[in-house]
Amino acid sequence: MPHRIIPFAIGEYYHLYNRGLEKQNLFTSNREFSRFIEAIFYYQIQNPKPKFSMRNGPKMFPVDESKKIVDILCYCLMPNHFHLLVRQIQKGGISEFMRKLSESTTKYRNIKYNRQGPLFQGAFKAVHIETDEQLIHVSRYIHLNPLVAFIVKDLKFYPWSSYLEYIALRNNPAVKKEMILSFFKSPKYYEKFVLDQASYGKELEMIKHAAIDAEF
Repeated sequence: MPHRIIPFAIGEYYHLYNRGLEKQNLFTSNREFSRFIEAIFYYQIQNPKPKFSMRNGPKMFPVDESKKIVDILCYCLMPNHFHLLVRQIQKGGISEFMRKLSESTTKYRNIKYNRQGPLFQGAFKAVHIETDEQLIHVSRYIHLNPLVAFIVKDLKFYPWSSYLEYIALRNNPAVKKEMILSFFKSPKYYEKFVLDQASYGKELEMIKHAAIDAEF
């Protein structure tokens, strides 16, 4: 993974994302989606045990708060890319977390499909979150992805994001939703905040695809 000149700061929030090499799908089955989510929470712990590949079947491991290197606020997995909203807890935490997550996923896919080489499109991208307003808007952007991409008509039926935790339809204590939800009276208000931009997001997505189609 290429070295980053600007280090990540402890206590700061970052939007992290990456896509499959040459836009290939990263996830082609429910098991691949769920495995990546398990890995997200597994590798947020420093030197987790047992080895991820040796765990006894699909499950979410208990999170030891004292050993965390990052907090996971939001996530959304799409067929060919992913988004994460995280806070760095320990020095070098984001770099270690993303390196292990990438290496584990690449190794798993290479063995499963008898392939070689990289899986992701270079180093992951990172955007520093500088304000509270930016924080809540990035969370909305992340959660809207399946809707604006026309994968689902209702976000409640998309299981591969943290949106269900935010609207209180699912409970994963490892999702640190409290910071963002503190700006809203209730999960219902957050749901309204997200869905208010759904139509605008869909229009932008259609414009983008129309522009791409015009180039060929």
